[in-house]
Amino acid sequence: MMLAGMALLVLPLLYAGLMVRLRAGWLANGVKSEKLKGKSVEVAGATVHATGEAVTAPNDELFTFNSQLFSSTSSQPLLFAILIAARNEAENLPQLLHDLRVQLLPAAHFEVLIADDHSTDATAALVAAAARDSPFALRLITLPATETGKKAALLAAQQAARAPWLVCTDADCRLGPGWLDAYATQLLREPQANFLSGPVLLTGSDSLLQTLMGLEFAGLVGVGAACLACQQPTMCNGANLAYRRTAFEAVGGFADNAHLASGDDEFLLHKIHAAFPGTAHFLADTAAMVRTAAPPTLRALLRQRVRWASKWRHYHSTAPRRLALLVLGANVALAAGIGAGLAWPGWWPWVAAAWAVKLGADAWFLNPVLGFFGRRKWLWGLLPLQLLYAPYALAVGAAGWRGGYQWKGRAVW
Repeated sequence: MMLAGMALLVLPLLYAGLMVRLRAGWLANGVKSEKLKGKSVEVAGATVHATGEAVTAPNDELFTFNSQLFSSTSSQPLLFAILIAARNEAENLPQLLHDLRVQLLPAAHFEVLIADDHSTDATAALVAAAARDSPFALRLITLPATETGKKAALLAAQQAARAPWLVCTDADCRLGPGWLDAYATQLLREPQANFLSGPVLLTGSDSLLQTLMGLEFAGLVGVGAACLACQQPTMCNGANLAYRRTAFEAVGGFADNAHLASGDDEFLLHKIHAAFPGTAHFLADTAAMVRTAAPPTLRALLRQRVRWASKWRHYHSTAPRRLALLVLGANVALAAGIGAGLAWPGWWPWVAAAWAVKLGADAWFLNPVLGFFGRRKWLWGLLPLQLLYAPYALAVGAAGWRGGYQWKGRAVW
């Protein structure tokens, strides 16, 4: 009995060790920040002098550099091109365009390119009308009839862009005024960077489903950030990331995975890390946070997660595979432990120990992550999420492996 009980603890203990390491990685992202006053660095071919003051961020761990380091009268060149793939987003785009209008970074330093992926609503007309009085350069890119999908849209927008840094977000996201300013500041901190992954927060009601979705998603963002700090990148989110144009071209862009509907973010991260080790970073700044609404229903959530899982078998990097297998194994071990306890009551102390180790490790890791997002209240959802996670992960993984799902009104295989 003792040997069998100890075997039940193996995967949860390995998982706990991983969480300890990932927490250290998450915290390392926060301590990278340094005061830049008086320093200068070359950005996009021009020397930028850090003349602003460092200010304390709301969590007192990070800071956002004053946007005055990019003055509206500066002769510095265009720095960022914001790429947005849009399909039937007429309802969401006005909010996103408003957020871009009030960015602290002066409009002279960024352009926005919205690629219309064959929308059947007023998306194209809305963008064309907004471009007429936009304070920043705003262009509508129309995909040819033979090209569809997010990667095709992003490529079309990129080909029309002029800036050396390409920043991606989604049409249904909301941005804070310091979003682009935070990216500019990070380039001062990491002048050799080729890829920046930003934080994304799910928003919604306080219902059980919305809380569990937000908690799981925050965990994914936290793990991705921690793995970047450990220089073993696993995941990022296309709703908030940036990459250097020359690095994108050097690794062949989306060429080797263009046939896959998903993966415009993670495949690129893995390739840039492989080609330029040490140049991919997490943007650990609350000002850079992007907010997006959680899927409204369980069915919508499952469709989204199956789409994400569909790319798993196409990974060339081993880090995300190892991570996914350990996480799945630890969760399945807990579910199996309950079954063992019901069959053999003498197992219950071992089952309880395994659950305590797993949940304690999750809470240890997630506490600073949820603090960054201002959502520590979500910690109560750990137990119900754990109860549901094993069947959920197995079902999503199996469906993703099989392939085929509905997305944006299209059947994808």
